[in-house]
Amino acid sequence: MADPGHAAGQPRSTGHRLTGTLTARTVGVACAVAVLSVLVTAAVAIPLGVRGTERGARAALAARADLVEVVLADAAGTDRAALAGRLAAKFDGQGVELLYVDRGAAAPPRLPAAVVRRLAAGEPVSQRRPVRVDGQPVLLEGRPFADGTAFVLVQPLRAGAGRLVWSNLWLALAAGLAAGLIAGVLLAARLSRPIRAAADAAVRLRAGDRTVRVPVEPPVEAEQLAHALNDLTAALAVSEARQRDFLLSISHELRTPLTTLRGYAEAIADGVVDVDDAAQTGRIMLGEAHRLDRLVSDLLALARLEASDFALELTEVDLGTVLTDAVDAWRPRFTGNGVTLTASPPTTPVLVRTDPGRLRQVLDILLDNALRVVPAGGTVRLGVPPVTVAADPHTVAIQVHDDGPGFTDDDLAVIFERGALQHRYRGERSVGSGIGLALAAGLTRRLGGQIIAGHSPGGGAAFTVRLPRRPTAPGRADGLT
Repeated sequence: MADPGHAAGQPRSTGHRLTGTLTARTVGVACAVAVLSVLVTAAVAIPLGVRGTERGARAALAARADLVEVVLADAAGTDRAALAGRLAAKFDGQGVELLYVDRGAAAPPRLPAAVVRRLAAGEPVSQRRPVRVDGQPVLLEGRPFADGTAFVLVQPLRAGAGRLVWSNLWLALAAGLAAGLIAGVLLAARLSRPIRAAADAAVRLRAGDRTVRVPVEPPVEAEQLAHALNDLTAALAVSEARQRDFLLSISHELRTPLTTLRGYAEAIADGVVDVDDAAQTGRIMLGEAHRLDRLVSDLLALARLEASDFALELTEVDLGTVLTDAVDAWRPRFTGNGVTLTASPPTTPVLVRTDPGRLRQVLDILLDNALRVVPAGGTVRLGVPPVTVAADPHTVAIQVHDDGPGFTDDDLAVIFERGALQHRYRGERSVGSGIGLALAAGLTRRLGGQIIAGHSPGGGAAFTVRLPRRPTAPGRADGLT
């Protein structure tokens, strides 16, 4: 569940900001790993140390037993028993007890029965594991003699062997823990530095600074993050520059008809327009109003292209009919400008399920663009190439070729971006608002197709609109539901 205070818009506390940082969490994880490592090391090292201590004590006791065996082997009878007594008194001061088993005498009751049996059988005794004598764990080393006598060395295990091992290990473990903590702090600082730099860059980007750059430094993930932010900064700078140019061009396109309308309106208000000129003035004002309406409609359509409620009315249409209607509507305007408009509809009906109104809007944009740039005496060709109809049963292409100035390869790379060419060619050739080709590309994309710009064989521009014969979903050509 979310923090209620934070969900209500309250700032998080300073303590939460500190504990929630990558540095704090990395240090915490490093501390936990270091502590766990120390505990695991202690859990493994202490038993190993205790067993090592036992092995050392067992080896020392076995060496003593071998020495006693050599000394007692040279004595016999009562002399051996007396010598064993003297050795027992000497070992007693060293924490080792010597028990002598005389021939025919009862074994000391403290000795385990299994030890007594082995000695009686003439087998030496060397306990690899501690046994209990009088309830205390001890180490045993026994040696029998050929005459039936034997002796056993008994050494109690020193209590607190684990504490002894720990006293020798704690300093090394503490040093390892401190080293782990220091390494965690250094690692946290190293990992958080590129992230802090990226966060600072993001804050500056949000504030509008497009000159910010993130230093590229290892590790690889940090380098990828830095490259991504730097690319984003450059892309934002380019995008905002294009938006500014686009807004400037749109404002110019809006201001021109508005200036005309205001001028004629002021003339009418001042009584400057004669009655004989009223009709002509009205036609001019009506034309400018239509121009404004068309520009605003294009802007709204361009803005709504990516909206989920963008309506498409799909139906079966014959491309030949759509092309013929477009040519009939535009031929008077082309003829008035001295430009020839030719049509090459398919020889057989080509049925496509699409939105005829939106498709006609795409063709109108392309024809209007061609009419604007093709000089008098030029030709604009609109048609469906027969080879495309026969080659692909799933798509169909509509082509618009003109004899205009055409575009460079650099132009073709950005030709469908809004306002990309309007600022570039203002003053050199007749340009529109800068949204027509962007709108045509968006409409074609929503119809499930693709529009491609290229070079006409005659040196002008060539546009190819490819449409699927069947869209991906009823009512929505882009496959969205």
